[in-house]
Amino acid sequence: MKTSRTLTRRESLHMLAGTGIVGAALAAAPGRAGDPKKPQTDVCFTDADGTERVTRVVPLPGTISPEARKFISHPVPSTPPPPLAEQRKHTDQFRIGRADEARKLFPVHVQAKTIGGVRCDVITPLSVSSATRDRVLINVHGGGFVTDSGSLVEGIPIAHLARTTVVSVYYRLAPEHPFPAAVDDTVAVYRELLRTHKPKKMGLFGTSAGAILTPQVAVRLRQLGLPVPGALGVFSGSGDLSQPGDTQELYTIYGFRGYLKPSQGTLIKAYVGSTNPRDPVLSPLYADLRGMPPTLFVSSTRDLLLSGTSTLHRAFLRAGVHAELVVFEALPHAFWYDYHLPESTEALHLMAGFFNRQVGA
Repeated sequence: MKTSRTLTRRESLHMLAGTGIVGAALAAAPGRAGDPKKPQTDVCFTDADGTERVTRVVPLPGTISPEARKFISHPVPSTPPPPLAEQRKHTDQFRIGRADEARKLFPVHVQAKTIGGVRCDVITPLSVSSATRDRVLINVHGGGFVTDSGSLVEGIPIAHLARTTVVSVYYRLAPEHPFPAAVDDTVAVYRELLRTHKPKKMGLFGTSAGAILTPQVAVRLRQLGLPVPGALGVFSGSGDLSQPGDTQELYTIYGFRGYLKPSQGTLIKAYVGSTNPRDPVLSPLYADLRGMPPTLFVSSTRDLLLSGTSTLHRAFLRAGVHAELVVFEALPHAFWYDYHLPESTEALHLMAGFFNRQVGA
């Protein structure tokens, strides 16, 4: 056994390398001789209020690629996250290194530019066709609204694969700049690009925080009387910041591994700030979604935002919107950041293909 630990909240979580175990009441689960702490059976207790106290032994699935099986088996420390300044330092190091990797795998041109008063990177494919020359996609990065984990990491592969210019937005971060700063910055970029692009020739997408921001911006554009873009990409997001979904109670950003933070009602408090969590821009699940553009939702079965992604997808369907949902097997949150996985290749091609079909259609 490479690693194991216990985290307690309404549900506690344990991870054995290669085998996920969600649970409490370990004493009720027998173990092998010499290994009394390793649960071997499934146990579930239900409290009067419906809280589940569960032990589950989850074998390493054979339904995913060998690369993915190795990826989800790496031990991850279960310690709480460091102070924000240190988080930002580590995330910046990751982002810069992963963006360098992206440039090698997906050759593009990158130019820093200020658009609508907001710092951006303009990512241009090495070759474009007449069909894609007048299109632009806007990318809003992940990072929990408090760090930047995805600038260029998200935009470079899509620009290369879709043969379309991508504008990556460096929106202001919380807690220094809570909602609606990120929305306002993205709207400012969108307004400026509307001067040179038809809305149907534009798309908006993001991962994680960016996938939450994407529908927020779309709702805000409607409030302002501006045309919505031709397509949206919600890649592991949520439309409700007032409460956690079921999968957020089960998983960390690494799936079963890592530190599981107890839920505290409102999500992403640093970003929500003093705004009512059910504000229709902050939480588009409570907005009128009729007339939203075609939208692709992507998640995975060990994604902590699978519930948020699928719930918003259903809301789009109820509103009569063309909405597609693709859920990958066994992988954790935003796995497509790791380009070496065959599933990441598949996901990135799905995303690029969706924009090629919908933007300008």
